[in-house]
Amino acid sequence: MSKLTKQQMAEAYWTSADAERNLTCPVRTTLNVLGGKWKLLIISCLIHEPRRYGELRRLMPEITEKMLIQELRELENDGIVARTVHQTVPPRVDYSLTEQGQRVQPLFGEWVGWGKQYLARTGDCGMGSPD
Repeated sequence: MSKLTKQQMAEAYWTSADAERNLTCPVRTTLNVLGGKWKLLIISCLIHEPRRYGELRRLMPEITEKMLIQELRELENDGIVARTVHQTVPPRVDYSLTEQGQRVQPLFGEWVGWGKQYLARTGDCGMGSPD
């Protein structure tokens, strides 16, 4: 009898009868909507005021143009970010948090506090080694 790899066990688990229940898991839903490398950073840039695309690029120079567009679209589709096109010449597009997106704001204080404690304890910014 062969042993299953962790990947095979995970695939078996997610295709089991419990899979439907897992789709309604609040933690999984939160991670699906807000998870990823960039979404929380994008939201943090929009917490206090709407921003134009170029402003977001300047605030997060390490994100690629393609990824920023993709993440903004996903956040818009999930009802977290609103995209407003102003009928001006040239056209202006603003991104802002929706009411649902604003509900994340109180959590940022907790995340910032946790991050400060982590940095103080470890001195590690979580970016990996510079090697």
